[in-house]
Amino acid sequence: MIKAGIIGSTGYAGQELMRLLMQHPECQPQVITSKTYKNNKYENVYGNFMNITSLECIEDEIDKLANDTDVLFIALPHGIASNKISESILSKTKVIDLGADFRIKDVSTYEDWYSVAHGNPNLLKNSVYGLCELNRDKIKRSNLIGNPGCYTTCSILSLTPLLKENIIDISSIIVDAKSGVSGAGRSLNLGTHYTECNESIKAYKIASHRHTPEIEQELSNVANSKVTISFTPHLVPMNRGILITAYANLNGKYTYNNIKEIYNKYYRDEQFIRLLPEGIYPETRWVKGSNYCDINFAIDKRTGRIIIIGAIDNLIKGAAGQAVQNMNIMFGFEESTGLNMIPGFPM
Repeated sequence: MIKAGIIGSTGYAGQELMRLLMQHPECQPQVITSKTYKNNKYENVYGNFMNITSLECIEDEIDKLANDTDVLFIALPHGIASNKISESILSKTKVIDLGADFRIKDVSTYEDWYSVAHGNPNLLKNSVYGLCELNRDKIKRSNLIGNPGCYTTCSILSLTPLLKENIIDISSIIVDAKSGVSGAGRSLNLGTHYTECNESIKAYKIASHRHTPEIEQELSNVANSKVTISFTPHLVPMNRGILITAYANLNGKYTYNNIKEIYNKYYRDEQFIRLLPEGIYPETRWVKGSNYCDINFAIDKRTGRIIIIGAIDNLIKGAAGQAVQNMNIMFGFEESTGLNMIPGFPM
């Protein structure tokens, strides 16, 4: 049984981590931290843990936590983890950062998009982008994982096979993305108050969302060429879920079956990627509470474009579930351990 610590355990992603790890047969949370709820029992913060755990939120003392754990999950906003993690910490424990600090390899790109100085650029050369289906071998050998974001996970997985086989024009990619309100986190924000977002849908951070360079970085790695996309996120009045609709120009004439075989080539053995039957398209309701990514596509013969649809639960495959999947790979467990949840419906 490995020992885990969760830094930032009382945010939405931290709570999902706690829920998944409490049910994991090979790992148990030993220490949990919270700045807001320090010295509070976890069951008093989240009532769903009543009589399930007696753990109490403590202050974040990173050196002590590193000595007491085999793996540390950091579920904090950007700009914090890079100032906490050091070579010394990594010599004592493995780290999976759910924030953005170790996802983007170019320091200037990170600092431009996040408007904060990176606290430890030297660690970037050893960090691994933790998209499990694409970087499994690197994850096995790493002790520092940048756990991908929710929009990025769905976008990259949905587009990767097309880029690997060079069947789309990489200069034509448009990603229209939609997220449930939990993607904004648990902190108070006027834009996510019930009366502000219910019965409405809006685009936000147009041409400026911070997941853009992360998507471009990983798609460029896949394509072996610089990829620039148009990315527009939208806020939808639902609790959780990500749906992306991506558009790209095809480089030739293809049938649905031609392209389906390409997706099968890369994903047929991936437990958490579900390629849907022709004419059936992903919906957020069918992935809620699970680690699945559902994908399908259609070919628009009139315009010569392909339209790709992907859906995930932003708090599971887009955050905590993927973090546990990364942990499983790092420690040599069966990759699906603790993640075999059937999506919940209605939910």
